[in-house]
Amino acid sequence: MSMIRDLRAVVRPSRPSLRKESGAYDTTRDPATPSAVVDCAVYRDGARVETATPLAPHEAMRQVRRDGGFVWIGLHEPTESEFSGIAREFGLHPLAVEDAVQAHQRPKLERYDDSLFTVFKTIHYVEHDQLDANSEVVETGEVMCFTGKDFFITVRHGGQGSLRALRHRLQDDPELLARGPSAVLHAIADHVVDGYIAVADAVQDDIDEVETEVFSPGRKGSPRGTDAGRIYQLKREVLEFKRAVSPLLRPMQLLSERPMRLVDPDIQKYFRDVADHLARVQEQVIGFDELLNSILQANLAQASVAQNEDMRKITSWAAIIAVPTMVCGVYGMNFDHMPELHWRYGYPVMMSVTVALCVGIHRTLKRNGWL
Repeated sequence: MSMIRDLRAVVRPSRPSLRKESGAYDTTRDPATPSAVVDCAVYRDGARVETATPLAPHEAMRQVRRDGGFVWIGLHEPTESEFSGIAREFGLHPLAVEDAVQAHQRPKLERYDDSLFTVFKTIHYVEHDQLDANSEVVETGEVMCFTGKDFFITVRHGGQGSLRALRHRLQDDPELLARGPSAVLHAIADHVVDGYIAVADAVQDDIDEVETEVFSPGRKGSPRGTDAGRIYQLKREVLEFKRAVSPLLRPMQLLSERPMRLVDPDIQKYFRDVADHLARVQEQVIGFDELLNSILQANLAQASVAQNEDMRKITSWAAIIAVPTMVCGVYGMNFDHMPELHWRYGYPVMMSVTVALCVGIHRTLKRNGWL
């Protein structure tokens, strides 16, 4: 059982900050690889069987059927023709094969007669110097896993989320690999969810930055909605994150609660830990969505307040200007008989009265907070 106690340490290395370690994701495909097969290896008694030349999938499966163990095949964005031969060799269900080739699937778990088909959405945080209305915060990819009695096949879509480092870590623990394909499935699930946790921490920093700017003291509001675009873009990215996290919770619960013929009972216990961490991330993402709704509403309310203040100022100055306009309009009429029209002091008196009225209105409006 010492292997089981060390399971978390094997599949969960220390997580560096995504803002500092952009190399955590392999965004390139080996140009020397002539096909979609990234790696193909046979594992027997927890150790990789070394061969002089790279194995083809059918050769690896022939070894497994003859000598035991299991084969792990990794593919990156295979075409239908590239994957059809592997599908026939391992007896994969046509519906699962179609999903694996076309990609853009929701996270899910499907059980067929001799295999499990699991879809994971991988999330990568995109570094940016300044968050704006066009910033991309998260990138998504997909990892699809076929788990059988003596085989494990991964189909990866997207430029990030490489499993090469995870494969090497598992190969360093023979006791864990000796548990078979279900141990690899757990390791990938744990790896993906750990990525969610790291991305959630990074997104939290972006939300805190936007929240601080919106509610900073002395902020006059944003009548043109200069912050609304940033908030809305961040909300869209959080929604993409939510689409990856929420549908995966049910499959993880099924893997942790229901006995399955293809999942080792000792490994199944640790899917509960993955489901627990996934539930925590889901709560964070839901909280992000609700918080961004509040921030967006507050920003729009501030913009509305700023616009109301501008309108009150415009209205106040219009009221002040109305006094001389009225006086000039009255005494601009062409009547012969008007009061004070021919009085010597008529002009200075009317100008004084006009100025006094304007000053009085200005002081009253300013005292009431309109100016």
